[in-house]
Amino acid sequence: MPRRRRPRRGRRRLPPLHHESAERGVFPADLATLYRCRWEVETLFRELKTQYELDEFDTSDPDVVKILLYAALLSLLVSRELLDLVTEQADDEIVFPPERWAATFRSHAQLILHELGEYLGYSPPPLLERLIEDAQKIHQQRPILQETLATATQPRCES
Repeated sequence: MPRRRRPRRGRRRLPPLHHESAERGVFPADLATLYRCRWEVETLFRELKTQYELDEFDTSDPDVVKILLYAALLSLLVSRELLDLVTEQADDEIVFPPERWAATFRSHAQLILHELGEYLGYSPPPLLERLIEDAQKIHQQRPILQETLATATQPRCES
């Protein structure tokens, strides 16, 4: 007799759904819908864990965990909305697998955020000004750093 595998720790094995389900008022069409919904939830959690690294928090602070979770969920929502727009615009024969789309969205997230900021009228201060300001706030007592920063921002002479 073959040995049955034990489920991994932390995971519960769901009871099998079969013909006895109809006796309880759950019919095959309902079962198919339930499994489809369950699969969608599974793939969403897998995407959140792999693309948004929700299983690798570097904190035990519950407030920080909540913020990271909300940020990941908002990113996921934006990603899916953008996927819907892209799907509407693309040719009908083009398919966008959700996990591949998630990786694509993540790799372009900074550009998307920048474009969205410009569209909404937000313009961050110039990078050089921010670097100078931040460097002076943190290390005002260090004249060597200020000299280095001042030298680095001066135009270079061509030989």
